[in-house]
Amino acid sequence: MRASTTTKPARFGLAATARLFLPLALATGLFVTATDIAGQGAASSQKREPAPQGREPAKQEGQEPIFRAATRIVPVLTTVTDAQGRLVPNLEKEDFTILDNGKPVDMSLFLNETQPFTSVVMLDFSASMTGNLDRLKSATEQFLIRLLPDDKAQVGAFSDKIQLSGHFTNDRDDLIGALGDLQFGNPTRLYDAIEVSIAELEKVPGRRIVVVFTDGDDTASRHNLGSALQRAREKETMVYAIGFESEFMIAPGRIQRTKPDRGLRKLADETGGGYFELRKSDELGPTFTRVAQELHALYTIGFTPPVMDNKEHKLEVRVKPAGMVARARKSYVASEERLSANP
Repeated sequence: MRASTTTKPARFGLAATARLFLPLALATGLFVTATDIAGQGAASSQKREPAPQGREPAKQEGQEPIFRAATRIVPVLTTVTDAQGRLVPNLEKEDFTILDNGKPVDMSLFLNETQPFTSVVMLDFSASMTGNLDRLKSATEQFLIRLLPDDKAQVGAFSDKIQLSGHFTNDRDDLIGALGDLQFGNPTRLYDAIEVSIAELEKVPGRRIVVVFTDGDDTASRHNLGSALQRAREKETMVYAIGFESEFMIAPGRIQRTKPDRGLRKLADETGGGYFELRKSDELGPTFTRVAQELHALYTIGFTPPVMDNKEHKLEVRVKPAGMVARARKSYVASEERLSANP
């Protein structure tokens, strides 16, 4: 484990509930080979466990194979919502348009089935959260109990120290139990915690997600928003951020109010994750539930880069049905070096 982290070994040994098998078809990293994915067509056609919003499996009958030869693609995880903010399932490939530096590109990858993800759930356990820690733990449980059989996670906390449960696991009982081992402290190393989370996920294949919660500004990190955002881009990690406006007593009769760090929204927007800002503690549970629902309702679309110029390209995803909004990461680097590093 890295020297910058204080880790606790995860506890194993609780009997896991028998679970249904889910298909593993996600492309790994920024660029993947078509041959890596083409051979998984049979698995992709299986019926999956229904997502919380009820998305149906993508239509397979008569569908032509997506890949015909080895090629390289940029996968883009995309969330689609309607005007009321509800998740939109069962869209087709033709409903999406990808823009690379403002120009439409041909889509060579489209997956509309629930895919497994690996997540670090990193929680603010600084002094300002003391009165709300029990509610925060209960809310986090709502996320953890919604993990599907092939999802994996660690739980962690940050204050003056950064803690992790130790191992990625799909044992929900173990993860919930590990929440009780996390310790609170002061001050708040928000961006250090995000960078540690990304580093933990670096060697994990597939979808890499950081879910971070805080009620205040970063007060003690060695890293900052810029470095955390750059690391998230480089390591193809999606960041979901939950901010909370809290208040706590600093002296008899004196109440301190907090607001979440303003950089969290930018971090989530740039990486394609969601950002939620809450004012009531009873909103915590539904919000953690919503994050789990979104992660099981992602579309994976992708394209072959038109040029390899080693430059950062702007990405935009548009969806045709009126009133719907597509949310996805906003850039990628067209790099041969990165291409070869993620075959």
